[in-house]
Amino acid sequence: MSHNQQPAAPSVVIVDDDQAVLNALQFFLELDGFAVKAFLNGHTLLDGPEVAAGACLVIDYHMPALNGLELLRSLRDRGIAAPAILMTADVSDTIRRRAMLDGVLVVEKPALDDLSEKVRDLLAAV
Repeated sequence: MSHNQQPAAPSVVIVDDDQAVLNALQFFLELDGFAVKAFLNGHTLLDGPEVAAGACLVIDYHMPALNGLELLRSLRDRGIAAPAILMTADVSDTIRRRAMLDGVLVVEKPALDDLSEKVRDLLAAV
């Protein structure tokens, strides 16, 4: 890398079926220096381009057709082992347990204040 090139921004992939939440998350994370790709549902992500190596996934749990954990399992089945955060406003013990078994960090919505820090921690651990 030459001295005038900036290192690539850490990459985040967000999936949330609520357009307003998706826009807010994207804006917030881009403001904090992340390169963000945003998707309104899991099928759009699965049908789209490959998830970049080194990306962190931020996935809403409650989505129609494919919930966040189902989406994550589909990505894992495709060999995408990116670190992931599952976001939900309804953190039940069942969701927490299932996420823990899948190795996913659970963040309660709308916890934007520490989301960037959690994404950075997950990316640093890869």
